[in-house]
Amino acid sequence: MQKIRVGIVGYGNVGAGAATAVSANSDMELVAVFTRRNPKSVKIKDVNAFVLPVSDTEKMTDDIDVLLLCGGSAIDLPEQGPQFAAMFNTVDSYDNHTKIHEYLASMDAAAEKNTAIIAAGWDPGLFSLMRALGESILPDGISYTFWGRGVSQGHSDAIRQIEGVKHAVQYTIPIDSAIKAVRSGLKPTLEPGQRHVRRCYVAVEPGVDKMEIKEKIKNMPHYFEDYKTTVYFVDVDELFTKHSKMPHGGVVLHSGNTGENQHVIEFSLNLESNPEFTGSIMTAYARAAYRMSRESIFGAKTVLDVPISYLSPKDREELIKEML
Repeated sequence: MQKIRVGIVGYGNVGAGAATAVSANSDMELVAVFTRRNPKSVKIKDVNAFVLPVSDTEKMTDDIDVLLLCGGSAIDLPEQGPQFAAMFNTVDSYDNHTKIHEYLASMDAAAEKNTAIIAAGWDPGLFSLMRALGESILPDGISYTFWGRGVSQGHSDAIRQIEGVKHAVQYTIPIDSAIKAVRSGLKPTLEPGQRHVRRCYVAVEPGVDKMEIKEKIKNMPHYFEDYKTTVYFVDVDELFTKHSKMPHGGVVLHSGNTGENQHVIEFSLNLESNPEFTGSIMTAYARAAYRMSRESIFGAKTVLDVPISYLSPKDREELIKEML
């Protein structure tokens, strides 16, 4: 059996999680990790894979079937996504909900002869599927999404892009009373800030204006401006000692009616490692991107466009026998 040859761009938390996921799938092999760091400083578990500078990626178009783009959504993916989608089949976990249409369009324009699956994480991603499923089954209803309690990689990365910030970790915390109201069958109208609060732990460079950084965080569009956001300034040692783990999770609820009867659909995740789980989702969608490209289904796609069966290493007959 020919294995799907996978490359990874970016070897941070998500990239390392993706490498772990690739090694767990017998129909895949990791060919190379591409990094902006000195390749000699990057240690990976797969001794058969290359570690190369990101500038060498385009030299590997004949050796890689799918490229997993593991950079951040704030800065990396808007630039790297279209660049690599023009050369490879790609999968990413772009997570800026408000700019997905813009990003999708740029990826679709680039991926004329390739398959580019975007926003393949757990939200957007798996939670998107659950929202679509709930609203399709119970059209007379409302969907609610709650995230956390956990570390948001995208929001943490957005803080780290602020000049003067050394490191940062952001926790998304759901408001329990809002979840209870939805589970009880009520259909409350909840603004974003009535569903979650955001708690930030930030280490800064010496001499910077902490109040200025705090205001930049709290007023950051699409990330913090609509939420009650608390910023704590700590040193780097405390960040790594107390906030190095990356748990996360959340719940999608759809409350709806059929006639006079009321129903609540619920899908939840409880993750010990957000990046490892995200890397696992991306790896499953790498299989889908590979299959779709072989069927000449090109352009940018979302998880809503991909048949569930394309994610599985099992063939259609096995899935029908074992899953139905």
